[in-house]
Amino acid sequence: MSKTFENWLVVSDIDGTLNNKLRRLPKRNYDAIKKFTDLGGNFTLASGRLQSSLERNYNRITPNQPAVVLNGAGLYDYNKREMLWRNTIGVKGQDFVRRIAKEFNDIFKSVDIGVYFDDYVYVVKRGLFSQVTMYFDKANHECVKSIDDVPTQGWMKVIFWSNPVTINRLREVINRLPNPDANFMESSLWSMEMLQKDTHKGVGIMKLADMLKIEKSHVAAIGDYYNDWDMLKTVGLPACAGQAPSAIHKICKFEACHCNKGCVADLLEYIMSGRAEEDMAKEILPK
Repeated sequence: MSKTFENWLVVSDIDGTLNNKLRRLPKRNYDAIKKFTDLGGNFTLASGRLQSSLERNYNRITPNQPAVVLNGAGLYDYNKREMLWRNTIGVKGQDFVRRIAKEFNDIFKSVDIGVYFDDYVYVVKRGLFSQVTMYFDKANHECVKSIDDVPTQGWMKVIFWSNPVTINRLREVINRLPNPDANFMESSLWSMEMLQKDTHKGVGIMKLADMLKIEKSHVAAIGDYYNDWDMLKTVGLPACAGQAPSAIHKICKFEACHCNKGCVADLLEYIMSGRAEEDMAKEILPK
């Protein structure tokens, strides 16, 4: 009889990890996920997207646990159709966003702002970068003229979009001002994301692991970029796609192949082969 994997939780990032560089799912990943979940393993996705944007990717595979949405600000159960847990941005964070909206308002150094709720986005000062994001994510959204037009209850995360030079200026402002009880992360050269303090994908993953009563040593996550950094630093078995930056490789215990070749399958095969357990045993042996 095959070994089962009820004691494992594996979580994958989407673009550049689950999907290849063309945002397509390698068949090898699909087959490995199905085998893992058929053998009792717990598998899900972690993303910065809204639950409706993430659902299309979620339904293409065989996950069996709630998903980590909005970069760890929420846990969404697709079977129950409800948010099981959320961590929203407080008053200090909202005041910071209002300040940025006023200071970065010149035509050549303007910042688009997206305020994300459970499954809806208010876009302030709609520009090219925000338009592209809303289009590709198929996000439910509304464009407003002012940050004051955005409701004050339920901010899950905020994205600032602009050209790389202005994003660098924004980073300088963030470093100079007192932290507004927020966690900031760069998700691309033209975007900066903001969550409530101590909120990231890793927090959502470990919240789910606690619900499932799975030990940290058997919680694995795989990602490919700096916005996965906190997630990978949090779990027991951090893994990365082959094309990830060298700094990401350095904090991972397992290095998979390039996402185009099925890096999620690499990680799952490593676990299902028993080699992950063997390597963990070596770690705890006295030297």
